[in-house]
Amino acid sequence: MSALLEGKVALVTGAGHGIGRAHALELSRHGATVVVNDLGSSVNGEGRGRDADEVVGIIAARGGKAIADYGDVGDEDQVEAMVARAFDEFGHLDIVVNNAGIVRDRAVWNMSAQDFDLVMRVHVRGTWLVCRAAAKRWRALAKSDGGGPVYGRIVNTTSGAGLLGHFGQSNYGAAKAAIVGLTQTLSLELAGIGVTVNAISPGGATRLSGTISGADAVPEPDERPEDEFDPKDPSLASPVVAWLASPEAGHVSGQVIRAMGEEISLMQGWTKRTTVRSGGKRWDATRLGAVMATDVFQTRVPGLRLGS
Repeated sequence: MSALLEGKVALVTGAGHGIGRAHALELSRHGATVVVNDLGSSVNGEGRGRDADEVVGIIAARGGKAIADYGDVGDEDQVEAMVARAFDEFGHLDIVVNNAGIVRDRAVWNMSAQDFDLVMRVHVRGTWLVCRAAAKRWRALAKSDGGGPVYGRIVNTTSGAGLLGHFGQSNYGAAKAAIVGLTQTLSLELAGIGVTVNAISPGGATRLSGTISGADAVPEPDERPEDEFDPKDPSLASPVVAWLASPEAGHVSGQVIRAMGEEISLMQGWTKRTTVRSGGKRWDATRLGAVMATDVFQTRVPGLRLGS
């Protein structure tokens, strides 16, 4: 067992299956005590179960320490209770990995408002609630210590749908894009107390990805032998999460890292690519086509001359 996270306590939401389960196992492998949270619902958010128990059992069998939590990340009281439990049972909470999620995929003309709201509730509200619950306690600790920094790591989960879009996922894509904005904002708000906030964009064959038309079936169990590389292995992003959660990554915050297959990519979005100026005058909409085509989108328009 590695000592990278020795003595640290981590909360991983949605850790009963797939990517969340892989994160919990990876953090434990590096010495962290893990609160394994999972509501135990289906991929579309229905029902409840005790899926977290199996992950806790695996960690215990490997000599690690973990407890199960069955709280709903979209419920404010249950989130406050799960975070408080980590502090009550272990004395501290150092790492939060927000991974819980559901899907309700439909093209926008077929999607109900309920489908949209439920996905936003779990992904956006759930991530925000867990971050807030941890941040309040970390800030209180920092203030009690004279304003000094505390050890705090938050790793949120975005996806390709949020970064690049995906047909049939206007709810999921919007939620995952919102999580990037939340991550960047919280990285600014919590910097003063030493807490880092980053986002991971993982991939792999999971229960959620298996709902997409044409997707591969998800193998069970969702672990591969250590000497076998499978580009669809949902655990491939977990080492990045463990590193972001470690003391080694204290200088990294407000970043989005995409970990897919063998590649790790630092994402950079919403930066100025091309800028044009009006020269201190109001833009004329009838002339914008020419400017946008040649100066912004840098395309060639036959027969078009600027200034004509």
